[in-house]
Amino acid sequence: MTSTSQNQQFDKSVDENFEHSYSHPETVMDFVLTGLTFILLGIALLPLLLVLCYVAFKGASRFNLELFIGQIPAALEKGGGIGSAIIGTLITVAIASIISIPFGILGAVYLSEFSSEKVADGIRFATNVLSGVPSIIIGIFAYGVLVVTTGKFSAFAGGFALAILMLPIIVRSADEALQLVPQEVRWASAGVGSTKFQGVLQIVLPAALPTILTGITLAVARAAGETAPLIFTTLFSQFWPGGLLEPIATLSVLIYNFATVPFENQQDIAWAASLVLVLFVLLTSILSHWIARKSLY
Repeated sequence: MTSTSQNQQFDKSVDENFEHSYSHPETVMDFVLTGLTFILLGIALLPLLLVLCYVAFKGASRFNLELFIGQIPAALEKGGGIGSAIIGTLITVAIASIISIPFGILGAVYLSEFSSEKVADGIRFATNVLSGVPSIIIGIFAYGVLVVTTGKFSAFAGGFALAILMLPIIVRSADEALQLVPQEVRWASAGVGSTKFQGVLQIVLPAALPTILTGITLAVARAAGETAPLIFTTLFSQFWPGGLLEPIATLSVLIYNFATVPFENQQDIAWAASLVLVLFVLLTSILSHWIARKSLY
């Protein structure tokens, strides 16, 4: 009987504490604000989910093997695919990565490890300004520098334009990653007799590498989805890539060209290319998130 009475009193006290906690004004306000936060988050994500669902719905019907290995169809041609545009996108992004990644990481190392504070502040400000320049302006610049001087549109010109877009993202992310490395690591490196160059190359850079890779993947994702710079540099071609100094097809320009044509087959190709491009950007974003999580553990 005593045990039963104690249990009843304990249950009653728990119920009273529960009712008291949820009747407290601050707790009620926390509950309301938390619910409001989730509602607003859902409203913010709703347009993104609608776009993804609509693109998947329109592009899934052409999602087959022919889409990835077929040649871009002409106006009244049936079937076809986007194989050359996929390869062209990979080529231009690869050229941009080869140009921007080394310069971006070297620039970040200079800012974080070797430059004075005034010089670093000026370069960081210029980097922020460059990251805010519209991509179409970058395309016009690349057009004037390479297309006009060489007299031809080319994959290399497109890669050059995308490299300019990727460069500030890589510099900023790598600079922040290097600054996150504790100063004690640098002191320990100097304490064992290594030079500053050896410490940066063998200790500081490896410690910051996961975060640097996250910035690189984000820069690649942005470059893959750009259209305006490629319109001024790579132009477009319905054939398979013939060289780095020739016009080349890319997914973003293909979507831009085929989205408004009156031919149903090319419109379907544009929707399928949109789905492929969205999936590519989604996968690179997931990869960057995974690398960032791995760097925390």
